[in-house]
Amino acid sequence: MNPPHSQNSTILLVDDNPTNLQLLFGTLKGLGHKLLIAKSGEDALKVAQWAQPDLILLDILMAGIDGFETCAQLKENPETRDIAVIFLSALDDTDDKIKGLSMGAVDYIAKPFQAEEVIARVGTHLTIARLRSELAERNRQLEAANQPILDSVGDGIYGLDLDGNITFANPAAVRLTGYPKESLIGHSLHELHLYARWDGSPYHFIESGIYQTLKQGIAKQSDSDVFWRQAGDHFAVAWTCTPIKRRGEVQGAVLAFRDVTQRKRQEHQLRDALGEVERLRDRLQAENAYLQAEVKNEGRFDSIVGESPALKNLLEQVDQVAPTNSSVLIVGESGTGKEAIARAIHDLSARRDRPLIKVNCGAITPTLIESELFGHEKGAFTGAIRQRQGHFELADGGTIFLDEVGELPLDAQVKLLRVLQEHEISRLGSENAIKVDVRVIAATNRDLVEMVEAGTFRMDLFYRLNVFPLSVPPLRDRAGDIPLLVAKFLSDQARAQGRTFNRVSEDGMRLLTSYHWPGNIRELQNVIERAAILARDQVVPIAPHMVYSGINVPSELAASTLQGAGDAGELVSLAENETRYIRQVLEQTGWAIAGKGGAAEILDLPASTLRSRMKKLGITRGD
Repeated sequence: MNPPHSQNSTILLVDDNPTNLQLLFGTLKGLGHKLLIAKSGEDALKVAQWAQPDLILLDILMAGIDGFETCAQLKENPETRDIAVIFLSALDDTDDKIKGLSMGAVDYIAKPFQAEEVIARVGTHLTIARLRSELAERNRQLEAANQPILDSVGDGIYGLDLDGNITFANPAAVRLTGYPKESLIGHSLHELHLYARWDGSPYHFIESGIYQTLKQGIAKQSDSDVFWRQAGDHFAVAWTCTPIKRRGEVQGAVLAFRDVTQRKRQEHQLRDALGEVERLRDRLQAENAYLQAEVKNEGRFDSIVGESPALKNLLEQVDQVAPTNSSVLIVGESGTGKEAIARAIHDLSARRDRPLIKVNCGAITPTLIESELFGHEKGAFTGAIRQRQGHFELADGGTIFLDEVGELPLDAQVKLLRVLQEHEISRLGSENAIKVDVRVIAATNRDLVEMVEAGTFRMDLFYRLNVFPLSVPPLRDRAGDIPLLVAKFLSDQARAQGRTFNRVSEDGMRLLTSYHWPGNIRELQNVIERAAILARDQVVPIAPHMVYSGINVPSELAASTLQGAGDAGELVSLAENETRYIRQVLEQTGWAIAGKGGAAEILDLPASTLRSRMKKLGITRGD
């Protein structure tokens, strides 16, 4: 087609009525365009083929082939398909207009036409054709300028559309894959190269980073895939996929890739060599194995503090189960550190380099649990505006920690059981199974056996989770660890507040070690944080009212930890407990408040604060 211009454009007029042709010719002849005439559809096809006009004005009702058929044949011919066509007809029916435009026409002028209308529409479409031609020419120039670069690079380069079909392939891509160029263009990248992993197992396209680039518009790269060649073999590939965007919308992507088979082979050989070095080192150091184990244990449970027999026994079990892929069920009261145990199991396992995904089953709305755990497809429910991966997909290759697993509803328990049995999930709104390799660690503070008997927890799921049970001891059973925990929490507060704390007061430590801690480590941590905030110097006082929460106090503990509180079974308010303790200290000091050996010093309180508390609690010497 000739490049159209506002002047000297070529227009083909097609009509079997000489009068209409004469009217059109007279309307347009003064505009400086070259005008050609055809008196039938057959003549129009011939003229359009050799003359390549910029615009065709085509009558619909003609003898022989009509305007609709003429337009259809023009659009089927690669040499004439881009010529703009305007229909002329006395038929003013909407269906006829829709039919004409659907066949590829750009406009429709009804007869009898106005000269001004014809001139205006012809001018508009000639301008559009000119701009389209200029744009195409610029694209051809850019392609010609960039082609030597694309041809010379050693990396394979593909252009991809939104469906992952190949729209462009450079010579390196043809050489690397063994496919001729015509077998690549228009075909699916996944079906050609990514349909299987290196071992032949199916590889779903949605699992690849290339799919994520096309659907999410995020650049991705990988060196863990293989591309399959036309010959049926494969090569290790490193690829980078970059989205192509226009006005913020993803239009496609550019994929650059290279063969890294040799590099992977060398890495494998290096790993084998390192493995041999490891085996030699282990043999040479066998006589020192016990010492090495002790040194290693000092740093392997950094987030777990304590030396009590109960804790050491637990950590020995963690050491035993961590290297396996067995499911673990951690039971214990709230605040005992079940999450820290789960983290230790993961960090000591072969999955340590993959994510540990933590899920609080009790914090998820019941209607969203399935979506959170297993993901959902776009449109699966109201508000599901895009596809979303669930926690199990995110944990693939790693570990998932299901805290408060006893809070799962029964329908979600069925899905979880399937994951444990089949190692596959299905997103909400999809029946397609997705294979996942996930180790499950569950935790609960509830009695799952009772829940099984009550019918609120599935027996088969319980046995699947309870492969290796771990019981975390409450803090009251490891009171010897309290000073170590206090030191750690005090150090944490010093860093957080930018202050210096040496220790807690001696009386404070006695209070802490004698308390029964219904909230366990979490409660102790909160007490230390509150005391550190209130502390005025480097020795942190612990007032009785900070410690005794009044929650779940066993009668024997209440009698032994709060002298003077009355009978062991007596239930009194927190204020009454504090009143009795302060009065006991005052009586021991002869009601001396300030000074050396005074009640304020024993309680680690400023004398003014103690007097204020006495006034508030109504403590006077004459009582």
